[in-house]
Amino acid sequence: MKVKSLDHFVLTTKNLEQCLHFYRDVLGMRVEEREGRYALFFGTSKINIHQRPAESLPAAAKPQHGSLDFCLIVEDTCEALVQELSAKGVPVELGPVGRHGARGAMKSIYLRDPDGNLVELCHYEKVE
Repeated sequence: MKVKSLDHFVLTTKNLEQCLHFYRDVLGMRVEEREGRYALFFGTSKINIHQRPAESLPAAAKPQHGSLDFCLIVEDTCEALVQELSAKGVPVELGPVGRHGARGAMKSIYLRDPDGNLVELCHYEKVE
């Protein structure tokens, strides 16, 4: 077996409107709703949004809001992101800092979504 890439993951939120605002209006993701279920699209991936633990089965054993820690690759530099987030009133918890990701050296900033999930935004200077 050889895993190729990430397709989607599930985020459980306690406040749908705040969650959608953050990912749509702050991070620029596209929101789709189908039959009362929400998903956030970016690049070739998506985040499914659950409003209660185990909304869809099978599910994680103990889903809860605020338990994720994930990294998203962005096109803009971290310095540009800090300026944009500041203009939107969104605090940066840490960064820009140098890190090492799946593709090598990168710069990252860290922020929290409304549920307390740690969202790392990274930028690779060199794309390989």
